[in-house]
This record gives sequence, C-alpha cells and structure tokens, in this order.
Amino acid sequence: MTTLDYSAVFDAVPAACAVLSSDLVYLAVNRAYEHVVERPRGQLLGRRIFEVFSGGPSGEGVQELRASLERVLAEGDVDVMPLVRYDVQAAGQPGNFEERYWTAVNSPLLGPDGRVTCVVNRVEEITSYIQRLRSAGAAEEGFLADQVEATEAELFQRAQELQEANRRLRRAQRRERQATAAARAALRRQQQVVADTSHDLRRPLTGLQTRLQVALTDPQADSRQVLHAALQDAERLGDIVSDLLELARLEGKAPFPTEPVDLSALVEAELARSGLACATTVDITEGIVVEGSAVRLARLLANLLTNADRHATSLIHIKVHERGEEAFVEVIDDGPGIPADEREAVFQRFYRRADARRSDPEGTGLGLPIARQIARAHHGDLYVADHPSGTRMVLHLPRTSP
Repeated sequence: MTTLDYSAVFDAVPAACAVLSSDLVYLAVNRAYEHVVERPRGQLLGRRIFEVFSGGPSGEGVQELRASLERVLAEGDVDVMPLVRYDVQAAGQPGNFEERYWTAVNSPLLGPDGRVTCVVNRVEEITSYIQRLRSAGAAEEGFLADQVEATEAELFQRAQELQEANRRLRRAQRRERQATAAARAALRRQQQVVADTSHDLRRPLTGLQTRLQVALTDPQADSRQVLHAALQDAERLGDIVSDLLELARLEGKAPFPTEPVDLSALVEAELARSGLACATTVDITEGIVVEGSAVRLARLLANLLTNADRHATSLIHIKVHERGEEAFVEVIDDGPGIPADEREAVFQRFYRRADARRSDPEGTGLGLPIARQIARAHHGDLYVADHPSGTRMVLHLPRTSP
C-alpha cells in the first residue's frame, strides 16, 4: 500500500493555499500561493496575514477578508468571498502598492473536539482579467468601450449578489443551528423530566405493590392497616400526577379565565387557613389588586407558605406591598437559607435540597416549580432574593386598578 506524503501533496496542489492559525498567523503555504502573492514562504510563515498584506493606503478588501476569516473561526463553516480589491506591496518597493483583485474561499480545519483550530485560505488572483478588460476599453472607442465598461460593472454586480447570497445562507445556517440546539435542549429536558418522574413515582408504586402482596400472602396481616397504608401511597401518587398535570397546563400556556383579585385579602385568607406551625408576622398594604385567577394565585401562596413553614426555625414574615405598577408578596423565613448557586435550582421540578428531604420526606419537589409557573402565567415572576439570613421568596405581579 502506497504511503502518501501529505506535505508534498499540499505543496503540489495547483490552487494557491495557505493554512492560518486561529490567531491568523501563517502556518503553511504551498508553492502556488508563493507564486500568486510573490512572496517566498520564509517571509510569510510565523507572521500574521494582515502584517504581511496590509491592503495598502486605501485599505480596500481588508475588512472583507477579516470578516470572512472571523466568521469561519466563529461558526466553523466555509466562507466564499466574492471579487474584492486587495492591493499588495510591490516586491522590494516599500510603500509602493499594486492594485490587485482576488476571489477567496476560507475553510475551517476542525480539531478532535469539533472546534476550529486552523483556517485554509485558498485564493485566486484575477487582476490580469480586470486589466485586460480595461485595456480593451482604452484601446477601442464607442460601442466596444461601452461593452467593456458594462462587463466590468456586471462582474462587480454579480460579486455583490454573491456576497449577499452568502450572507443570507449564513443567517439561515445560524437559524438552523439555533433551532437544532433548542430542539436538543428540549429533548434533554424532556428526558430528564421522564427520568425524574419515573424516579418519584417508583417509591409509592413499590410501596403499594409491597403492601398488596403482603395482604395476599400473609393471612395474619392486619388488612385495615395494610389498606390504610396503601391509601396513603395512592394519595401520594395522585398528588404527584395532579402536580404534573398542572405543570403541563401552565407550561403549555393554556388560557385561563381571569378577574380582578384582591391580592392583599387573598394573602390574609391563605394565612388564616394555612395552619402554620411557626409564628408569623405580617405587614400587608390593603387593597392591592391584580388581574388573575384567584384559585391559582391561592395555590401559589399556599405553596410559598408551606415551603417557608417547612424550613423556618421559629418565625415567618409575610409582606405585601406595591411599587409603581407592580405588586409584591415577600415570604421570609429564618431557616438555614438557600445558597446563591442553588437559587435557580429550587425551581426545577423534583429538585429537593438535603434539608428539605429530611424535614419532609414525602414532598414531591414540585411546589416551587408550580408556584413560579403560576407567577409567569400571570405575567409576573417568582425568585429568591438576597436577605441577611434565612430565605426571602419574592413574588411580583402587574398591579391593576381596584
């Protein structure tokens, strides 16, 4: 089997090619490239491309070439440059630049991790063609000169059209990549949801199955006790399923009827029926009204109060106030608090911190995700805010006139 010398193959390629690093430094050039740019490779290797070819006093073409190379490095796609003027300093004549015209194709070289490590810069010079057109126009008069001028104009027009087509293609490719990334993220979330749901349902299902097996195989088993335990497992399954259905409705943005809701009165009512174990203090501004569903907002508040009661050491403070066009409900407990790096995680479904699992082993980890989704369905939000100690949950909703 013949072994290829890829360096020799690259050097013999008739197309003028150079390999640039991610910093746009020449790493390799072939003989055709040396011939086209009229520079030996010793004057190119190890130097930045714009250091060697500055584009002359006019700077024409520099921005186009730089933008093309940066697109390849950023996006990892081939970039085709249309006809562009890029002047080159005459060999051995510092400060004397010759008018030159080029087309170029810049291609990425990807590393094992899929990132762009180098760029292949393939160029073709068409200066002689442009000069022949102009020479013909200068030598002839009348109709032929007009034809030459029209041909040159057409050539530049087609180059601009190619450039615009390239821009549209790049935009389409970006949209496609974004859509693909979004689809993959959605799939990962869906897979995680399925895994989390399966894990959370397995425990009560296993418990229910075990109790029923005991009832069938052990004649001495207390059937009433077994049925009572089985009922608790079934109720827990029902709670999880109900919460998941509610989350699905909220995340699906299904419309729901709304009406003016006295948020201040709703908070007071939920406090009255909550039966909190911890002492509470309240600071409620009366008459704050929002547009929404009283049933869903009541569930949101109940979830916040239950969560605070679970984590508080001895005291919960509830504050209802308004600022500008927004209404705020703050629920503050004096418990251990939530570390800054977990403040978003607590709103993920089934996420439960270690202290939450200890204080409420039967919790589902769906209360806060549902609360946030309800807030956002009402064009507001729910988040964990800074506080010297404990946890401070803040709900804000658009305020409406009473």
